[in-house]
Amino acid sequence: MPPRTVMSRAAAAAAVLALGTTLLAAAPQSGAAAAEPTPVTDHCQGQCDDILPPGENGNATLVEILGNKAFGTHPAHSDDQLDRYNGLVAGYGGLTDKKLTDFFGDASFGVPKDQVESVTSPRDDVTITRDKATGVPHIKGTTRYGTEFGAGYAAGQDRLWLMDLFRHIGRGELTSFAGGALANQGLEQQFWPQAPYTEADLEAQVDHIRTHEGARGEQAMADAQAYVDGINAYREKSKNGRYFPGEYVLTGKIDAITNVGEIQPFKLTDLISIASVVGGQFGGGGGGEVQAALSLLAAQQKYGVAEGTRVWESFRQREDPEAVLTVHDGTRFPYAGKPDQARGTALPDAGSVTAEQLIHDRTGSAGTDRKAPVKAPANLEKAQGIFDDGVIPEGSLPGSGPGAQKRGMSNALLVSGAHTASGNPIAVFGPQTGYFAPQLMMLQELQGPGISARGVSFAGVGMYVQMGRGQDYAWSATSAGQDITDTYAVELCEPDGSTPAKDSTHYLYRGACTVMETLERANSWTPTVADSTAKGSYRMQVRRTHYGIVTHRATVGGKPVAYTSLRSTYRHEADSIIGFQMLNDPDYVKDAASFQRAASNIDYAFNWFYADSRTAAYYNSGMNPVRAAGVDPALPVRAERAYEWKDFDPAANTAAYTPFAEHPNSSGQDYYVSWNNKQAEGYAAAGFGLSAVHRGDLLDDRVAKLVDQGGVTRASLTRAMAEAAVTDLRGEQLLPELLKVIRSRPVTDPELNGVVQQLESWRASGSQRREGAAGSHAYPHADAVRIMDAWWPALVEAEFRPGLGDGLYQALTASLATDESPSAAHGASGAHSGSAFQYGWWGFVDKDLRQVLGQPVKGPLAKTYCGGGDLDGCRDVLLSSLKQAAAKPAAEVYPGDDTCKAGDQWCADSIVHRPLGGISQKSLHWQNRPTYQQVVEFPSHR
Repeated sequence: MPPRTVMSRAAAAAAVLALGTTLLAAAPQSGAAAAEPTPVTDHCQGQCDDILPPGENGNATLVEILGNKAFGTHPAHSDDQLDRYNGLVAGYGGLTDKKLTDFFGDASFGVPKDQVESVTSPRDDVTITRDKATGVPHIKGTTRYGTEFGAGYAAGQDRLWLMDLFRHIGRGELTSFAGGALANQGLEQQFWPQAPYTEADLEAQVDHIRTHEGARGEQAMADAQAYVDGINAYREKSKNGRYFPGEYVLTGKIDAITNVGEIQPFKLTDLISIASVVGGQFGGGGGGEVQAALSLLAAQQKYGVAEGTRVWESFRQREDPEAVLTVHDGTRFPYAGKPDQARGTALPDAGSVTAEQLIHDRTGSAGTDRKAPVKAPANLEKAQGIFDDGVIPEGSLPGSGPGAQKRGMSNALLVSGAHTASGNPIAVFGPQTGYFAPQLMMLQELQGPGISARGVSFAGVGMYVQMGRGQDYAWSATSAGQDITDTYAVELCEPDGSTPAKDSTHYLYRGACTVMETLERANSWTPTVADSTAKGSYRMQVRRTHYGIVTHRATVGGKPVAYTSLRSTYRHEADSIIGFQMLNDPDYVKDAASFQRAASNIDYAFNWFYADSRTAAYYNSGMNPVRAAGVDPALPVRAERAYEWKDFDPAANTAAYTPFAEHPNSSGQDYYVSWNNKQAEGYAAAGFGLSAVHRGDLLDDRVAKLVDQGGVTRASLTRAMAEAAVTDLRGEQLLPELLKVIRSRPVTDPELNGVVQQLESWRASGSQRREGAAGSHAYPHADAVRIMDAWWPALVEAEFRPGLGDGLYQALTASLATDESPSAAHGASGAHSGSAFQYGWWGFVDKDLRQVLGQPVKGPLAKTYCGGGDLDGCRDVLLSSLKQAAAKPAAEVYPGDDTCKAGDQWCADSIVHRPLGGISQKSLHWQNRPTYQQVVEFPSHR
């Protein structure tokens, strides 16, 4: 089992004793309910708030869907958190602690009697109480089984269709389930190869948790089974009562007249599939070594091996001394750095790399968007074709869409009590997981034996609150993205000893010629009312080795190899359940140290933050493999025993992992910020982009200023977050340097000088993308924003491409996109997603311009590119590209899409809750902030 779970016999015995009571209460009970649990004390005392738009209710009957399409009506509690969330854009300037609930909901435990909207008891040992304001389920159980059953039942009430979608995405069966729309094809083709499993593989992961994680593992699987039982109870009841989600009718699963059809039962292995989608996309890290190798080869081809490597390393920026840090007190946590003498690196021969073929045997509309609409009954015509663009629109989910990168998400701002007005720590934090209708997460409160928490959980894996608050503490996470995925070059062979080819299906494993395992998914679809994509089918196929999934073929030194991707959490998609169980257990988490220990049991790569009345703290989780000495984790490595992870066992994909103390962690630092930036000194970046300018600077600069002033309040910390959320990173952090170069001599062209003045005025006003008046849908400096949006990609290319050359420039932009503005549909997040300014050449431009200006630069680029390093030449490059950008009309900068007309700047930036079902929502003002967000300050502790 993974070393993180190794415990002494004495510790194991203690754990069994500690959990004995709850284990005895885990089985379904009949007859009288158990005694009431001890009442909990809410130590937040009204100072915990949260919000999750658009609303708690994510299910809609067929009638409600048709009403939404015909009249724009919404089911109760499906959109009642939109306006408060949106209102913070206009309202943050005058924000006070008393006004926080104008923009956030009360996150106190329980529901006052006069605020109870409904009470449901799906079993004698659990009640689900929903409040009038938001409809959030407050689940209270007298037994452990009843509590978890209630959680599953409430998940069914709020997210049944969404959970069904995600178990089919995880299983690579989306098109067969929801239709063959081109976006659906693309989505399953991107997600399934990252975590392909047989049913036996999924069952093995359930058994592994149950048998290798001690008493907590047994309890976790008992909880998960109770949760599944609750989902299935609601599934059956809603089907029989005909109030199930209407999407089942529109996709042909159930007949609206006869009620014939079925919602397939959920099972434990579905939870593993859902966990693989959620954890892999938000909690993965590393990978991409083949593309990194290609950009390194391009640099070496241009400059020679030594100089090309030096140039490439300066762009790779594994350890940029100017990068914003979460742990900023100088503590070092060395991990995944560049070795002094690399061993086993397996760079491909030039021009030899080809991607592994995934799709086979296409028929009909496969690979196309060809439609063949069915004749819809008159009463369903309003919903005709609602999923023609995909049940999950292309690019909406992280890591999906053409050229998309896995995106780190979420942000956190915490200030220690020494710098707050009350003397208690304050936190404003939450996950930034995109915008969907319904959301991927759902709010809930869980109170039962061994469980006491309120917050969010991803739908389908909501046995425990994953981010939220306990009785006297709160916690949240941001994606960390440290390197837990490596690429191996496995040498190919033929079992008869003949010469292998690039497409050979055998490989050398520790000296033996071994057959690759073939995993397949055969999907087919026919048109439905919801998705009119014509009939079609295809087969997805991946090859699995002991070193992971084959992603590419190439030659290395003339020998054919397969490049494979090996993620440490592969075959361990749900092991993190142990850490979440601990976070929900009030008898386990009692202070910052016990919180950090709980977080260390979460295998995915996350930054975890904690606040109680005494301490703010941080811990970075993840199954960080211990690599062999000399292995360069940034590049492919030979698949030989000498270069394997320490103690690597491919049977269950286990290895040795770095110990607790080697993960970045801190307690009591003056403040913490995280926006998917670098964690700490020594903790090497897993990819390109953690450089001198990062969106984390938007938080760090503001929070550092607040801390210097002292007397921080919940409102002032929220204001700092909200201001950063509407600020253009390029305008705040890079425009001053651009203007300094441009103003190094007078701009003699009056028209161009006017353009420069517009940019200067925008910068002086705060570089914001924010309405001048609420509801105006117009920015006060709209022209300056348009110019910057048009200029940035052009100036990056004009600045770097001449010096780098076409080949190297293209290779580097394949590793890191140049821009991710709010309106950029090509960014890692896609259009209308809120999240912006994570991936881009901000740091490269910053360092290059400072080098041109002769300013000090720590960790400089190996060469200076703008104007060949000459100030006048650089100025000419910037002015020339600026003139072209200024002349570009708004209709070209913002070309329009299904939501917006061409030229509509505000709309191009706006947030759209992508419908994952039949209910659509209105657009919101752009904000670069968490989807679910907490504002917390605990005045007391147990």
